[in-house]
Amino acid sequence: MTVPLSILDLSPISAGSTPAAALRNSVDLARHAEQWGYHRYWVAEHHFVAVASSRPAVLIGQIAAATEHIRVGAAAVQLGYTTAVSVVESFGILDAFYPGRIDLGLGRSGQRRREAERADPASKPPVRQSEWRDVDGVVIPPQFDVSALLASPKLRALSTVLTQPEAVPPDFADQVAEILALLDGKHAVDGFPVRAVPGEAAALTPWIFGSSRGQSAAVAGAQGLPFVASYHSTPATALEAVEAYRADFTPSPFLRQPYVVVSADVVVADDSATARHLAEAFGYWVYSIRAQGGAVPYPNPDDTPTLTDEQRPVVEDRLATQFVGDPDEVAERLSALQRATGADELVVTTATFRHEDRLRSHELLARRWGLVA
Repeated sequence: MTVPLSILDLSPISAGSTPAAALRNSVDLARHAEQWGYHRYWVAEHHFVAVASSRPAVLIGQIAAATEHIRVGAAAVQLGYTTAVSVVESFGILDAFYPGRIDLGLGRSGQRRREAERADPASKPPVRQSEWRDVDGVVIPPQFDVSALLASPKLRALSTVLTQPEAVPPDFADQVAEILALLDGKHAVDGFPVRAVPGEAAALTPWIFGSSRGQSAAVAGAQGLPFVASYHSTPATALEAVEAYRADFTPSPFLRQPYVVVSADVVVADDSATARHLAEAFGYWVYSIRAQGGAVPYPNPDDTPTLTDEQRPVVEDRLATQFVGDPDEVAERLSALQRATGADELVVTTATFRHEDRLRSHELLARRWGLVA
C-alpha cells in the first residue's frame, strides 16, 4: 500500500528575486498541493538566510487561509528561540481559525547550537561512520561533521539576536513537557496555574523532528508523539533516529503505536536529463549553507559555478541522497526509502530556481504516486 505523501517547503528565494515573491510562491504551491492530493504542507524555520520561512506560525496562517482542507504545519518551530507558552498561544490561535488542520512541529536546533558553543575544544569528537553503505537500496553516506558550522563565530553572533539578552531556554525535553501540560491545562508555576489562551484544549498534536539517535528521538518516543526523521538534511543518521524512536516509544493519548515520517530532497521533471539540469544548482546551494555561513539565493542552473575538488566533498552526501529524475525513477527511490525505514508517511522538499519547475516537480510526483489521476 502506498503511504501518504506530504510537502516540506523552505520558501527558497531565487537569485534575483525577493522574499515577498518566495512567500507568494509558497502559498501558490500549497494551493496546488491541495489539488494534487498531498496530505500535509509544512513550512520550515530558518533565519538570516535566503529562505523566507522565518516565522512558521505567520506563514501557516496565510497558507491555511488560502486552502480548504490540507493540513498545514511547522517543520519545525525551533524551541531554543522561543517559549513554550508563546508556541502554544500562537498555534492555539491557528487551531481556533482552522480546527483540525494545524500540525505543531517542534525542533531543538537552537539548543544544538548552544551545546556546540559550550563544547570543550579539546574534547574528542564522536566516532563517525566513515564508509558509504547501501541499506535495501537506500544510500547511507558518512556523517557530515556539523560541529564547526554550529560553533562558527558568525552563527554564534547571529543567534544572539533570536533571544533576549542572557536568556537561557530550558532543556528541549522540559519545553516539550511544558507544551504538553499547557495544551492539557495542567501547567503551573510555583503553585499558580498557567492557562494558555488560546491554546489550552486545542486539538494539537506535537510532532518531534530529529536527525539522529539523540534527544529528539528519545523525547518523541517517551512522550508517545509522532516523529519526523530528516533524511533530506542528515541522511547518515536518519535511519538510526527512526530505530531509536521506535525502541523508546511508549503509548500515549496521542498515539497507541509509533508514527514515523521521513523526509527526502527530490527534483522531478518530465525526463531525467531535465531533472538533472534543474538539480545542478543544488550542490552549490548546499555548499553555501555548510561552508559560507548560510543559504545564498537559489542559483540559476544555467550559470551555476561548478564545484571544485575541494568543495565537492563538503556536499557529496547531500548530492548522493537527493532523488533526481523522471517520475518513475524518483518514485522508485522514495519507495525504497519507505521500505528501509518503515515510514508511515513521506514528506518531500524541492528547491528549484524557477517556481514553475517546482510546481511541475510536485505535480509529476503526485500523479506517479497515485495522489491524483
